[in-house]
Amino acid sequence: MPYVPHTPEDVRRMLDVIGAPSVASLFDEIPAELRPKSYDLPNGRSEMDVLAHLEALAAKNMCGQVSFLGAGFYDHHIPAAVDALSMRSEFYTAYTPYQPEASQGTLQAIFEYQTAVTRLTGLAYANASVYDGGSALFEGAMMAVRHTGRRKLVVCEAVSPIYRVMLSSYTSNLHLELVTIPHKNGACDLDALTKALDADTAAVVVQNPSFFGTIADFTALFAAARASGVVSLISVYPVLQSVLKSPGEMGADVAVAEGQSLGLPLSFGGPYLGIMTCNKELVRQMPGRMVGRTVDGEGRTGYVLTLQAREQHIRRQKATSNICSNQALCALRALMHLCLLGQEGLIRTAELAIERAHYAAERLTAIPGVALLSNPAKGGAPFGNEFAVTLPVPAYQVIDKLTARGLVPGFPLGRYYDGLENALLVACTEKTSTEAIGIFAEMLRGTLK
Repeated sequence: MPYVPHTPEDVRRMLDVIGAPSVASLFDEIPAELRPKSYDLPNGRSEMDVLAHLEALAAKNMCGQVSFLGAGFYDHHIPAAVDALSMRSEFYTAYTPYQPEASQGTLQAIFEYQTAVTRLTGLAYANASVYDGGSALFEGAMMAVRHTGRRKLVVCEAVSPIYRVMLSSYTSNLHLELVTIPHKNGACDLDALTKALDADTAAVVVQNPSFFGTIADFTALFAAARASGVVSLISVYPVLQSVLKSPGEMGADVAVAEGQSLGLPLSFGGPYLGIMTCNKELVRQMPGRMVGRTVDGEGRTGYVLTLQAREQHIRRQKATSNICSNQALCALRALMHLCLLGQEGLIRTAELAIERAHYAAERLTAIPGVALLSNPAKGGAPFGNEFAVTLPVPAYQVIDKLTARGLVPGFPLGRYYDGLENALLVACTEKTSTEAIGIFAEMLRGTLK
């Protein structure tokens, strides 16, 4: 049965009320050359026919490929319980918890999420999340600008180029100065970053692991920043935070992250969530919402929106941000994922990913002409579950050949970094088998002959 909400008589009566001669007249302001010549809509089809058509279209996607692609988004195992629980209607239909008396479940879930991510980063305060890792980085930078009253951001070039493009775009009309410090073989140049700090610097922005997968200890840099009144902002990879020195231990002021690796599938780019945590000194600069736990008049535990300096709640010009809607369902999935894995499970996940990456690096660099961009054995920075290799040919050439054979070998660094056209960024997770690594190595060897 077709769904036709308005009869011709209904349409005529509505047009008469507004004084329009026809539906077409409502679009008179659109020039004729910009209007569609025809809609060319096919005839209606049955539900069964439509389903078969959509399945045929979906089958054109290249599925079942073995992938070593990372670059900030990772294919981790997601326990089945995450889907089963997060898709309960009381979770995925819940709206913004403006009325705490009617939203205790949602508020408690957000509170527990905040607790989990503060334990992960070692900083005391978290908000209810923002859109994604890139917007979280921008929001952290703006926290620093508001807190210090300064206008310069010192950014390591090894921070995700996607995030740096977002930072540049979002601040393009804010009259801020962005100073980018070149990387050293994929690692942050700590000496150059330290020297760049001055009385005009609001924040120093780094990433751990870097976009190239390298790992660093920023304790000394953050101490120098604090001595100069500069806010330390670090973007992290949540899974590896279970085995790395935390931002809190390093002395960071703000730690942000892309939460995709915690229970969220790759999904062609989202929706994801931006994790944000900070120390007490900056908590009132935190954008979005923060849930707190309290007691009611009868002493019963209750949850409320504690800080919510958003444009919906206060005057727009006084809001900490106007782009900070939280991703509550995604945050709930991250919480479920962390709870199901627990501390031991998360550590084991990180360790397996790192082990597989180091095995992959060993196999790939055994191929003539392939070398690590940053080799720890030669004084380079260590790496976690992701590493960059240089090839004797352009990376795109290898990617095209291997992808056509069902294996995605990694990310071409030349896409964002001049001079690294022959460099390939390779990522592993706990799902990457040693067999797949061996196949990758042999396919690459054959391609480079």
